[in-house]
Amino acid sequence: MRVIGIDPGTAITGYGIIDLEGNRLSVVAYDCITTQPTMSMPSRLQHLYRQLEMVLRHYRPRQFAVEELFFQKNVRTALAVGQARGVAILAAVNAGLAVAEYTPLQVKQAVVGYGRAAKEQVQYMVRALLGLPEVPRPDDVADALAVAICHAHYLQSAARIRGETRG
Repeated sequence: MRVIGIDPGTAITGYGIIDLEGNRLSVVAYDCITTQPTMSMPSRLQHLYRQLEMVLRHYRPRQFAVEELFFQKNVRTALAVGQARGVAILAAVNAGLAVAEYTPLQVKQAVVGYGRAAKEQVQYMVRALLGLPEVPRPDDVADALAVAICHAHYLQSAARIRGETRG
């Protein structure tokens, strides 16, 4: 089962694609989509949408997971991230994918086993769980892979509850 995780943002949107086979996780691809600060917000959102469309077409994930917006002190930042989330969700839905959403607390719990884990702990576990030589950079990419891992764990748990095995 191929899963894409998204950490949305208007300046940097991280994505991570993993395969789940039985209990094994393997990394397929990870990177980020960036926009220039000189671009208008509508142009940034359009660029993000088009790039995500290309990623979804190329890698053909069967599952899509995105990080939920958490409380931001800066309202302007929260609104911009919300717009990027909306664009990412639209790209997923237009590609025929259902959307799973996870809070940062849920992601940390799934990846580290502790919902209040530090960012460095999450990054270490992403590297370890996927057998990567180093922590993916920038942080948005590691966060996107963590979202994908979180959803993969959810899929495994749901399959166990139904009495199925994944492969």
